[in-house]
Amino acid sequence: MAGNYKDINEESSVRCPGVSWDELAAADSRAVPDYLKTDTYQSLGSAPLSTDRYTSPEFFRREMDKMWPHVWQFAARDEELRNPGDVVVYENAGRSYLVTRQPDGSVKAFHNVCLHRGRKLRTANGRVGEFKCSYHAWTWNTDGSLKNIPSRWDFKHLDEQPLGLPEAEVGRWGGFIFIREEPGGPSLEEFLGPLPAHFERWKPEQRVTTAWAAKVVPANWKACAEAFMEAFHVIATHPQILPFTGDANSKYNLYNDNVNLAITPFGVTSPHLAGDGLAQQAIMDAYLRYNGRVVPKDSTIDVPDGFTARRAMGDFNRKRFAEMAGVDLDHASDAEVQDALTYNVFPNFSPWGGFSPAVIYRWRPWGDQDHTLMEVRILTPVPEGQSLPPSAPMQMLASDQNWAEALGVLGSIVDQDMGNLPHVQAGMKASKTKQLQLANYQEVRIRHFHQTLDKYLAD
Repeated sequence: MAGNYKDINEESSVRCPGVSWDELAAADSRAVPDYLKTDTYQSLGSAPLSTDRYTSPEFFRREMDKMWPHVWQFAARDEELRNPGDVVVYENAGRSYLVTRQPDGSVKAFHNVCLHRGRKLRTANGRVGEFKCSYHAWTWNTDGSLKNIPSRWDFKHLDEQPLGLPEAEVGRWGGFIFIREEPGGPSLEEFLGPLPAHFERWKPEQRVTTAWAAKVVPANWKACAEAFMEAFHVIATHPQILPFTGDANSKYNLYNDNVNLAITPFGVTSPHLAGDGLAQQAIMDAYLRYNGRVVPKDSTIDVPDGFTARRAMGDFNRKRFAEMAGVDLDHASDAEVQDALTYNVFPNFSPWGGFSPAVIYRWRPWGDQDHTLMEVRILTPVPEGQSLPPSAPMQMLASDQNWAEALGVLGSIVDQDMGNLPHVQAGMKASKTKQLQLANYQEVRIRHFHQTLDKYLAD
């Protein structure tokens, strides 16, 4: 799955007229990292996508058989496995795994199936000294080795059989724990491409899950993921944030087959409203009202004379996030303390970059092609020198519960996104043309995602 996209600048004509993110970066009060300023957009064509990719049971089965077993999947965070014997049950794409902290601090992942009669060994996270099947008490050690078979005299035919729990590969980066079912292919480091280098200054390993919500959405997992791959939808789905969001001036970068990035600027007015000539204080006031991710509730910030709302928010957040992390952030750019730096790692992991509390998305196909378990986490910095506290537990929302109940202002934005998805899935099933038409620039990450998927399905 190799492939890198060259830096090119001659494609600038595809950008929306007006102030681009790159121009904002050039005017930033601090130095913006070069890897964010670099332009790695590449045209991937204009062919339509078939709706069958989202609605066909046969296409879904091909994904289950040919893609999911061969990709690295974000399965857990370090703060979920604080002690030896801690176990996370990770389930996805028809598989169940026991992700377990070992006595030496390493992590192993075992298939969560008893080798006797096939019962799942565990159905919930916890801390264990062994894995004992609740059906007939076959038991394994936490390193996956066989510990006991009751009435072993009746299983002499298994004496020469390997009876340790089958393992999945484990990779670790930045406090994230990944698994891959089938061995072979790129290492985790190769799979992630430039991601670890980009995140080095943002220290995801020194963060902890402080909020985590999930909900089953009646839509295909790819349709759910794609709702977070572009800012084009803001104009219709999130109109309340247009006064402080440069939606159409977002920047889109492609890296290796598995990683891409959208940068959406905040603290500037959408080009869709540019004619309104909003005052900088009006931009700030709208920002404070609707952006709970980076701004404490009920905050007030005055924009000094000669300052932009973006610069004033940068100064405010540099101080706030420095206190939160216990570090000096005077070097942090305005972009890194407020913009949406939304990375996507194929196939279903999306971590936000920057120094602010980070949003983490994960999407898992849930039973069939028409349902997805959508998850949103918030990772908050922990002061350097302090040990990570336990992870907040996942709050599973019922079908009639809103995301805002668990995630506040951010949840209200997710509610707007998720309000589209059932109708997207139903519409694709009813489509006469059976085709989806994508924007060349603003939706290039979606096309990038599907071209990578096709490489797995073609093997």
